[in-house]
Amino acid sequence: MTGRTEDLPVLIAGGGIGGLAAAYALSRKGHDVHVLEQAAEFGEVGAGIQLGPNVFRMFDRLELTEAIDETVVYPDALVMMDGLSGEQVTCIPVNTPEFMDHFQYPYGVIYRPDLHKVFLDLCEATDFVQLSTDVSVTGMEDLGTHVRVSTSDGGRLDGVALIGADGLWSTVRQHIVADGKPRVSGHIAYRAVLDTPEVPDINRKNTVILWAGPKTHLVHYPLHKGEIFNLVSVFHSDRYEEGWDVYGDIAELRERFTGQHEGVLGMLEKIEAWRMWVLCDREPVGNWTNGRITLLGDAAHPMLQYLAQGACMAIEDAVCLANRVEQAGGDFASAFQAYQSQRYLRTARVQMTARLYGDIYHAAGPVAELRAMMLGSRQPEQAYQGMKWLYSGVDDTGAQIL
Repeated sequence: MTGRTEDLPVLIAGGGIGGLAAAYALSRKGHDVHVLEQAAEFGEVGAGIQLGPNVFRMFDRLELTEAIDETVVYPDALVMMDGLSGEQVTCIPVNTPEFMDHFQYPYGVIYRPDLHKVFLDLCEATDFVQLSTDVSVTGMEDLGTHVRVSTSDGGRLDGVALIGADGLWSTVRQHIVADGKPRVSGHIAYRAVLDTPEVPDINRKNTVILWAGPKTHLVHYPLHKGEIFNLVSVFHSDRYEEGWDVYGDIAELRERFTGQHEGVLGMLEKIEAWRMWVLCDREPVGNWTNGRITLLGDAAHPMLQYLAQGACMAIEDAVCLANRVEQAGGDFASAFQAYQSQRYLRTARVQMTARLYGDIYHAAGPVAELRAMMLGSRQPEQAYQGMKWLYSGVDDTGAQIL
């Protein structure tokens, strides 16, 4: 290594939404960043992402609300339906004057590749960010004044610090936490998109609709300015295949939803090919930092999707981390500790609450009846109060306040 260590870039392992958000947030503070993506090109698999008011606050601070607005959809409500009877369990209006009074920011849904492209375009447009593909981090060492990583192509890179944004199967996490494989939930998710004209009339609404059934649920909502619909069906299964890009078994999918309401079956029968992934998370940890190396997003706090907050938490992480680095004046070790201390309890609460919501969504028998009784009588004001910790629980710097 030659030159001054403070002139080295911040290395980021992983070029997904979290990694690029961190790169962009750091670049706005004047830091050089080098993003290392293991895939042959930058891109995202998956379909829809729900965006709560908490992440719109982060968009505002990053000055990219206008770019997000080009493709986002603002639904009218979040609705839960009973997957067997077809009766409405609960309806929470969003983006109304009352909702905005409570949270100051809207609720949106966006196509995952659209959100990723916003951050990718911003990173490509600045001289502060270098983007590399076909390279992954295989080893790392904190040398005190800087870090050194080994890469999959046999090379090595020096950086002023390393951020592991390399997802559920994070190599960087194993260096710090060493907790092995993720926890398999026993739930399988199938995802697909459908052209809006193909959506049955009963489902073609500007709402996020969740059909809750026994050990199953189906979620659908419009994306890409209403041109397509996102569909995610989840059911309990003992199947296990690593990765996000595996074709699902349509016969098994339809078997799991047998006997459910036409609002569910009418959507499922429209899709001939589904991509599936196994839902996993990890136990929350209080430490994901070691010196000049830290974690972000799913590498730090992977969570089940039942609160629709995975990407939102990663973007909050990015904003908080960049602000702590700025406050620390380049002392990355202390900045990373401060970032972690302001994030770990909030993200742990989301991880554990997401597990609880999975049980609520998939309830059967008397538990499903109790769900209908408890949620059916809830007024919007009560729902908003219950959401306050999540949607209003972070300040402008990404730090927890509730």
